[in-house]
Parts: sequence; C-alpha cells; structure tokens
Amino acid sequence: MTSDQIFQLFAYLLPSIVTGAIAFYFFRMHTNNEEGRRRFLLHKDSQKDTLPVRLQAYERMALFLERIAIPSLVVRVAPKSQDKDAYENLLIKSIETEFDHNLSQQIYMTDECWNIIKAAKNATVQMIRKAAMSQSETADKLREDILNDTMEKASPSATALSFVKKEISELW
Repeated sequence: MTSDQIFQLFAYLLPSIVTGAIAFYFFRMHTNNEEGRRRFLLHKDSQKDTLPVRLQAYERMALFLERIAIPSLVVRVAPKSQDKDAYENLLIKSIETEFDHNLSQQIYMTDECWNIIKAAKNATVQMIRKAAMSQSETADKLREDILNDTMEKASPSATALSFVKKEISELW
C-alpha cells in the first residue's frame, strides 16, 4: 500500500468515524434522558400514591399532639380516685398508650419531625411528674397544679405541632 492509498483510506474512514462518534454521543444522551424521564415519572406516580398516606400520618401525629396537650389531657382523663399517684400514672399511661398507638407513623415523616414529637411527649410526661412532686395531696389538687404549671409555660405539644405544620407545608 502506498501512502496515497493510506491517505485515501483515512480520508474515507474519518467521516465515518466522526459520524459514528456523533451518533453514539446522541444515542447515549437520548438513552440517559429517557432513563431520567422514566425515573421522574415513577417518582411522580409514587408521590401520588404516598402523599395521601404521609398526610394521614401527619394528621394522626397532630391529633396525638393535641390529645397530649396538658389542658386537653387533664380534661379528657379524669381521676378515678383521690390518689394523686394513681392519677399521675393514669395520665402518663394515657400519653404512652396514645404514643404507642401511633408508633408506625414515624416511617412517613422525617427523623427530625419524629424526634421533635418524641421530645414533646417526653417533656409533657416530665411536666406531669414535676407537678406530682408538689405538695398536692389529692388527684384533683394535682390536676389543678398541672394546669397552673402549664399556664405559665409554652406547651411542648404546641411547639411540636408548629413544626409538624411547617413540615407539611414543605410537602407541597
């Protein structure tokens, strides 16, 4: 083969190689674009299915926070006797039962939100325990002390509920 023939062969092959490389590039770009579009559509479909479930979980936790707010808790859970320790245990058991009933909702919300809800529950229990250490002798007096203590401070469940509402607004 002479150098002219090699040059001529190269002249014929160069446009084919360039065309092949460009075709490969566009094919690859198209494939990646289609994969991204498919992934987006799958995500969109799954969002359509999971958004109502997530909203329901946030609803249930908002209801939980409302139910453990001290004013509504002491109105809803009346003392069964005049024993203050029994009433303290009854209130805490009511909070724990309500919380245990909603444990599965954590998979639908962020860890930060779940931790704030747990902190609100624990702070409410601590407020009840602190009030029970007072000099009150009867369950009714304990109930009154708990309400008086909470009138002066912001409710932990109200703070957590504000965070839940903020997080729900970010879902849109």
